[in-house]
Amino acid sequence: MSDDVFIAPEQCQTMAEVRVGVDAVDRELIMLLARRFAYMRAAARIKPDRAMVRDELRKAEVIANARAEAVRLGVPDALVGELWEQLVEASIDYEMDAFDRR
Repeated sequence: MSDDVFIAPEQCQTMAEVRVGVDAVDRELIMLLARRFAYMRAAARIKPDRAMVRDELRKAEVIANARAEAVRLGVPDALVGELWEQLVEASIDYEMDAFDRR
């Protein structure tokens, strides 16, 4: 089975089909992360002061939004909250570095 062709999880009959699907989703996630970090570079370019990079209210909002979407889609929201906590902290670090390189 080609890495470019995958079927819906409900239609998988073999572990090879499952793995192709998982690998495809992983590639999509990496592409989405690359786009998210591009927005972090834009934020670093736009914000006039380094102290503005860390915004705890926005961080809480982003995590709450992710958890709410997880609930809506039937994904474990506590796990999503933990993942987003790490993602947002990594994004802040990335944005700080980008700010310092301006």
